[in-house]
Amino acid sequence: MPDINHEILFWARKTAELSVEKAARKLQIKDGKTASAVKKLLSYEHGTKVPSRRLLLKMSRTYRRPILTFYLDKPPVTGDRGEDFRTLPDHTGEENAYVDTLIRDIKARQSLIREALIDEHEDFQIDFIGKCKLEHGIGHISQTLNKVLNFNRDEYRSNRTYSDAFKYLRNLTENAGVFVILQGNLGSYHTNISVEAFRGFALSDKIAPFIIINDRDAKSAWSFTLLHELAHLALGQTGISGVYAENEIEKFCNDAASEILLPSSEVNKFRHTDMDFEIIKEEISAYALTTKVSNSHIAYRLFREGIIEKTLWEQLREFYYQQWNTHRDKEKEKVKQSKSKGGPSYYLLKRYKLGALVNSAQRFAYSGTLSTTKTGLVLGIRPLKVHRLFELNQAI
Repeated sequence: MPDINHEILFWARKTAELSVEKAARKLQIKDGKTASAVKKLLSYEHGTKVPSRRLLLKMSRTYRRPILTFYLDKPPVTGDRGEDFRTLPDHTGEENAYVDTLIRDIKARQSLIREALIDEHEDFQIDFIGKCKLEHGIGHISQTLNKVLNFNRDEYRSNRTYSDAFKYLRNLTENAGVFVILQGNLGSYHTNISVEAFRGFALSDKIAPFIIINDRDAKSAWSFTLLHELAHLALGQTGISGVYAENEIEKFCNDAASEILLPSSEVNKFRHTDMDFEIIKEEISAYALTTKVSNSHIAYRLFREGIIEKTLWEQLREFYYQQWNTHRDKEKEKVKQSKSKGGPSYYLLKRYKLGALVNSAQRFAYSGTLSTTKTGLVLGIRPLKVHRLFELNQAI
């Protein structure tokens, strides 16, 4: 088992706001003949004893920290989201806890990859991170991202499906040095996180920037979310985005993403025959399909450009949201049926969701920079499954 930094054990307990006595009870550490439960726990925290894997798992659950946190070289910076994370809309406290846990988990994985890049002398500075400012304006940031990505709008739209269009944009983003992960829960459907809680978030870093997209959202929205989070990275911000975001920075990043996918010059050419709800929603749907952006995105742009009123935009937004909920329920049934018939393998789905992170983890594992245990932590899988995933990766 890799060495454990005893300072992290102390940090995890303190940030969980547990006294050493209470933590020892919760961890079910027993008094011994030569040392009390409290002294045993302190010996782990002082580095005179090494905790077993079983005890680490108990600490992970008790302190509410991802298991991989305990394998970091040093304690993470205090704070679950950081001051740059925006306030989430009202939803259950349980979902808030899931989002916090997910953010902590991804931060820990990012830290491991960052250290590996430094160890392998691949710690190249990514120039566009933090290059832009709000006062530069929408045009400047959209032009910057277009240049960084070498984005070709015609090529993006030529893809047959929304998934294919997203794949094109994701490849450009990963080639620019940003890790893009699709994840909408903590590893099981029991912890699914709704798009109201988070649609995506970005972890800004000059060496290993990460973007997480909630894959429970509509596929037609993934590209927009990716560009929105890229705008946050260009501003040098770590942040989380929900469905209904009204503050200045969220609007700015929305507008920057919109300008890349659908420039104002094009939006102003949109010709609607009527402001009747039923008619315009059909015209929006047709236009969205040709431009490979979501229906709600088109409606949002029409509102932002002053072509439709706010009340109509809100009506359209709600309609498309309910439409997506209905579609998602149907997709769930399809997934259940496909599982019973034998759908895509676990490893194939994992490879798709992790993207370029698999290639980096594989390279560092084979070079010895990452142990098998740490590689599993980076990828969010058990160490025993690491090489199975790599075998699939090589076959693709």
